[in-house]
Amino acid sequence: MNDGNHRPGDAESERSGLRPARRDTGQPPERHRGPVTLRREAAGGGTADQALLDSRGRPDWKVKDAWRTLRILSEFVEGFDTLSDLPSAVSVFGSARRKAGSPECELAERLGGALARAGFAVITGGGPGVMEAANKGCAEADGLSVGLGIELPFEQGINEWVELGIDFRYFFARKTMFVKYAQAFVVLPGGFGTMDELFEALTLVQTGKVTRFPVVLMGVAYWSGLIAWMKENMQANGMIDGDDLDLLLVTDDVDEAVQHILDADASL
Repeated sequence: MNDGNHRPGDAESERSGLRPARRDTGQPPERHRGPVTLRREAAGGGTADQALLDSRGRPDWKVKDAWRTLRILSEFVEGFDTLSDLPSAVSVFGSARRKAGSPECELAERLGGALARAGFAVITGGGPGVMEAANKGCAEADGLSVGLGIELPFEQGINEWVELGIDFRYFFARKTMFVKYAQAFVVLPGGFGTMDELFEALTLVQTGKVTRFPVVLMGVAYWSGLIAWMKENMQANGMIDGDDLDLLLVTDDVDEAVQHILDADASL
């Protein structure tokens, strides 16, 4: 954990194995496939998810897919083994494209600190933007900052504020870890990936696949249009029940968000 003297890129970071965020050095980017690092010519090609899901032009699929199950199993074993001793945690989602100092990143940093002070570890996707800000806020408040990275065609890497990080090849293995080890989800403004995590969480809660737990949307101005659309279209046409939207708390107030999570945790 951060002792107040840590600065990204110092000798302590190097000894702990934390990877500083990659800077634009003019060199070809590196890529990660689970624990494997690829650079220069070896960094080409698709991702593990692409190889698994794209069945075109794969005459050897019977052999490769059968053996691929062992790699998938290893990701679950690694995730379960590494995260099994986490304290109570909250998964925080948001855009990787927002820059430090943006309103979303400032909100995420305050949130990460408040969650840490309330006794929660903070789990993010480990990338830049909102995720990095939440990890930073948590680490600076002496909380446990966790990052679950993913292999992507464009390399992001685990941000420098993550203290416990895992790189995944497969989205579905990573998603399991987000849900399994969280007592709540907090979702800040983001794109397709953020929406994917939000609606998957709501589906799991709505269908009873996971214990009912709080889902907080932070950024009233950003989310108000989506909430209105769900009321006027999904709810009005009977696509969701009248109380399904009660699964969500929409707020700009960090203290309200954290208290909502604490109240739900205490009621279990």
